[in-house]
Amino acid sequence: EVQLAESGGGLVQAGGSLRPSCATSGFTFDDYTIGWFRQAPGKEREGVSCMRSGGDRTYYSDSVKGRFTISTDNAKNTVYLQMNNLKPEDTAVYYCAADPARWACYSGTYYKVYINWGQGTQVTVSS
Repeated sequence: EVQLAESGGGLVQAGGSLRPSCATSGFTFDDYTIGWFRQAPGKEREGVSCMRSGGDRTYYSDSVKGRFTISTDNAKNTVYLQMNNLKPEDTAVYYCAADPARWACYSGTYYKVYINWGQGTQVTVSS
């Protein structure tokens, strides 16, 4: 059974950093594509970053490029999203997701593609 559980959100001032993590089980990163998404109140869920299965391709949305970095620790079966220089507009619930389709991470990533989700972790950036 595929399971994902996010942690590591919190409250930070603008310009600060956070590193949410996503503990996974039931699959390997060689076989599943991983995505990070966020959803602010009243807005559609947005693809922030993804890593294709096997780790040969990553994607970042324009709004986070240069500030966020996705990474994996295979020994811990954990995915991270390092978030630097945070802005108030980054405030949202952040979700990790996994799907066996390699094409789920291309020149973008779309939440409706992913079949497995964590429960989310709140990130709040104060100005």
